[in-house]
Amino acid sequence: MASCVLILSNSDSGLYDFRKEVLQALLAEEKRVVVSVPDTGYVERLRQLGCEYLPTSFERRGMNPFKDLKLLLFYRRLMKRYRPEAVLTYTIKPNIYGGLAARMTKTPYLANITGLGTTLEHEGFLQRMIILMYRTAMKKASCVFFQNKGNRDFMQEKGCVTGKCRIIPGSGVNLAEHHAEAYPPQNSSGDGGQVVFLSILRLMKDKGIDELLEAAQRIHERHPETVFRLLGAYEEESRMHYEPLVKRLQESGTLEYYGYRDDVPVFLAECHALIHPSYHEGMSNVLLEAAATARPVLASAVEGCLDTFEDGVSGISFAPGDAESLEKAVETFLSLPYEKKREMGQKGREYVEKRFDRNLVVQAYLEELKTT
Repeated sequence: MASCVLILSNSDSGLYDFRKEVLQALLAEEKRVVVSVPDTGYVERLRQLGCEYLPTSFERRGMNPFKDLKLLLFYRRLMKRYRPEAVLTYTIKPNIYGGLAARMTKTPYLANITGLGTTLEHEGFLQRMIILMYRTAMKKASCVFFQNKGNRDFMQEKGCVTGKCRIIPGSGVNLAEHHAEAYPPQNSSGDGGQVVFLSILRLMKDKGIDELLEAAQRIHERHPETVFRLLGAYEEESRMHYEPLVKRLQESGTLEYYGYRDDVPVFLAECHALIHPSYHEGMSNVLLEAAATARPVLASAVEGCLDTFEDGVSGISFAPGDAESLEKAVETFLSLPYEKKREMGQKGREYVEKRFDRNLVVQAYLEELKTT
């Protein structure tokens, strides 16, 4: 019987969109790949790859001790049942509770810190508690993967990671699927005309939605020819706050909101630049995919964003949490000649080709799995 690799994550769409090549590589080595994620509509795609799916009850946000204990015991049962040669975990709850379950069952495991998240970014009781849990969960990890140096340094300084760790280029980007697209015209004469900005993010404070909406409104008042398109789902806990703001900007013609979409490449091909105002990132997949499409990016000056482009060459940075700084970045972009905008996109494609090919990430996982 084929040896088993157990994958624990909080998102079936994230696992498919950004890590399917890892799953395919494991399957190509004749591994039995068992996936434990909540089902939000991508499970059948994971099955079509050849993965086995385990229904998983999961709350991405909040800390309910009883539900979290239930998740820990569920993970422990999985490891006892399948006896995997290794467990691969992504995101905070799978990292912590999957790591604890792996320690309890003496199962080798590899963890991936895809970003620190809101809780660890802010000092307080919750941060201290999460750090303590990480210290316990990560103690016996065969390897902990990080997506940027800042996240690694933070976790090492807090004593969360004391063993082997490795920085990888995020989830990388599939350069064959996300190929360079011809830059869209602004109008027949080149300069001037409609400029389309695209943002792809969850509608929540830490993703910079407040600053995006504020800057978009101001820019559109001065430049009514600009179009701001927004893709992404509301977070239920803040939906009542953001939905009226979005609807008001839609009605004024400032914003086009499309909700969650799985045809992102179509929107990337139609935009002139991508705006990503996140407060913190592990490594922004959205920015990598935009650059791979040969689109300039405007992004927060934080690790995980800055790593994905050359400031002033393939993108423009702005201060996180600062609508005025974002507004200035948009104005700077709008003032560029059409050819310069197009050239920035081409430079972005060259940059990710050299540094963010997803095959580099796949090889890193396979190398570490062989040593567990």
